[in-house]
Amino acid sequence: MKVFSISSVMRRFMKYNRTISAVGMRAINRTAIVDLIRRESPLSRSYISETLGISLPTVMRFVDELIEEKLVKQLTETEKTGGRRRALIELNTRDNAVIGINLGDNNSFGAIVDIGGSILKEVEIPRTSRDPENNLAELIQIIEELLNSPEISGMRVLGIGVGAPGVTRHKEGIVVWAPTLNWREFPLRERLAERFHMPIIVDNDVNMAALGEMFYGAGKDLKNIVVLSLGAGTGSAIVVDGFLYRGAHEAAGEIGYELPDRSSLRRSRSGFGSMEKVSSGISIVERARQQLVNSLAADELQKVDIKFVLDAIRQGESWVKPIYEEVVDYLAMMISSISSILDPEVIIFTGGISAIADLFIPEILQRLDGLQPAGVTLNLVKSPLGLRGCAMGAISIVLSHTSEHFVVRLID
Repeated sequence: MKVFSISSVMRRFMKYNRTISAVGMRAINRTAIVDLIRRESPLSRSYISETLGISLPTVMRFVDELIEEKLVKQLTETEKTGGRRRALIELNTRDNAVIGINLGDNNSFGAIVDIGGSILKEVEIPRTSRDPENNLAELIQIIEELLNSPEISGMRVLGIGVGAPGVTRHKEGIVVWAPTLNWREFPLRERLAERFHMPIIVDNDVNMAALGEMFYGAGKDLKNIVVLSLGAGTGSAIVVDGFLYRGAHEAAGEIGYELPDRSSLRRSRSGFGSMEKVSSGISIVERARQQLVNSLAADELQKVDIKFVLDAIRQGESWVKPIYEEVVDYLAMMISSISSILDPEVIIFTGGISAIADLFIPEILQRLDGLQPAGVTLNLVKSPLGLRGCAMGAISIVLSHTSEHFVVRLID
């Protein structure tokens, strides 16, 4: 089990912030304690102290606070160590829940989960418009349905985490640009706060999914991972040494803007990036319709969507083979770039196109055989969480937010 000691967190924090105030140190301690309880409960106060290197009186004070706030609870059972019995504590999953929203594909997906990671209710609705206000209204509809669900009767909702497809300024809760939602400089947190009076966290959808994978999915117990989202658009999230890497402009991982070939140079593109134009779900559907224009009636052609194309690929239909082969080529190029620059322990595929990951992963590995640096072995997997990744990541973000707004695992 990977655990960060307080000393390592302090070193990381000081690298970016130079000094740590008393308030900052308190926040580091509290967040680390919540994180360890979430990962390994039930556990004793003494175990927390020994594992994190925090004095036992400090641990006891924080645990008492968390019990008073009903975030954790003390169990009646105890642990016997060296002849003494120690009281065990664990997360209070029965009373606390979090809402996580994934806006990253053609559908909007929301889930309400207890803080232990168990999903209580899910909602998924198709996106019907590119109008910014309509997309906000659909998001509000999902949140209200989740908040009103009988599955959370008597529970406290700690906050809402929203993953948006595109560049965000997460500190301000602003979506800088999300092409599929037509949101530009959109003050999403502010707009949601007008209706929902609780902590609201807005982040890039793949960043949030990466946190979900770190804690509950294919990245659990790993320190260096990349999540590659293949949906309506193309994007990725990067975790380095256990910390989410955002970049100078919060645009790290926007691999959809990679240039696929020399012809992309000096060609300005609005909206989607150059690689997205040839590898995303939207581009795949466009090429499929072009391929079938002489085979289907106009009304049938409009019904061709990504599911139709992926089903055709899985069934081995000949008309779709050139499209599929080209997309796999571009995916292999992206994987090669990611692996060469970041050398992650695993690259995790998510998004709608990952439904056929079992088909394209072996083909990517075949294309890249012998092209990696010496000693590097590619580890490519499909996300076990899928759309739920954002909801799982929201648990971490919101729990950290409750720890005095200091997010250890999202150090900027």
